[in-house]
Amino acid sequence: MDTVQKIAFLGLGRMGAPMARHLLSRGHRLTVWNRTPKKARPLAQAGATVAASPAEAVRDADLVLTMLADPAALRAVAQDVLPALRPGVHWIDTSTVGPEAVRELAGRLPAGVTLTDAPVMGSVDRAAAGELWVLAGGDPLPVPVRRVLDALGEVTVCGPFGTGAALKLVLINTAVGGVALVAEALRLGGALGLPEELVRAQLARGPLAGAVARAYADASHFPVALAAKDVALAAVHAPLPILEAVHAALASRPDRADRDLSALRP
Repeated sequence: MDTVQKIAFLGLGRMGAPMARHLLSRGHRLTVWNRTPKKARPLAQAGATVAASPAEAVRDADLVLTMLADPAALRAVAQDVLPALRPGVHWIDTSTVGPEAVRELAGRLPAGVTLTDAPVMGSVDRAAAGELWVLAGGDPLPVPVRRVLDALGEVTVCGPFGTGAALKLVLINTAVGGVALVAEALRLGGALGLPEELVRAQLARGPLAGAVARAYADASHFPVALAAKDVALAAVHAPLPILEAVHAALASRPDRADRDLSALRP
């Protein structure tokens, strides 16, 4: 069992809930909050305390950990949380919100509160198993922060504050773009009369092997809407014509916004 820390875990979506459950299994004391309260009930049954608001959740916490959908959600939670933070608290943001959002949050923190950007790569099953790839901005990491991040998976310290959030945009857009390219290749193969399994097998022998595996993954759930959000976050930083086309494809079918990224396949 890890050294026990009181953690406020805010955001119990598809990734947040298994991450929180894993920390509970490692002996941490968790107070949890989610905008939709019913998502907190399974964690309450597993031993977590459920808070009625973000401010209530962080009141006695040693660490605050957020896993939220986008910059707007992070700002909204921060509005409630900031007045309730005590000096000495460490805030770890594992959301994919880009470096600007985490720097904005850092600029609003009260004295004595630190922030680490630590977005994660990995699927829901890896979150549950503590096998995520954690991209941490901040060198050196505070010991209590490092202990919790190690519990979540393999930690890569990327450099100064903000570099974790930046590298996450690079990596997630590579993954999204790769799946989109596989989907296009399958459509082309179909148009040329080739069997899907033949095209899939041969693509999997080349440099797109990882993207092929993700395109057919059945243990993940990365909604198309969140993929589109991640591409949009990246596109403000540089001319990215290929990813802009990917974003257009992601946004063209609102009926599949809540479906996994694999829904791009024909």
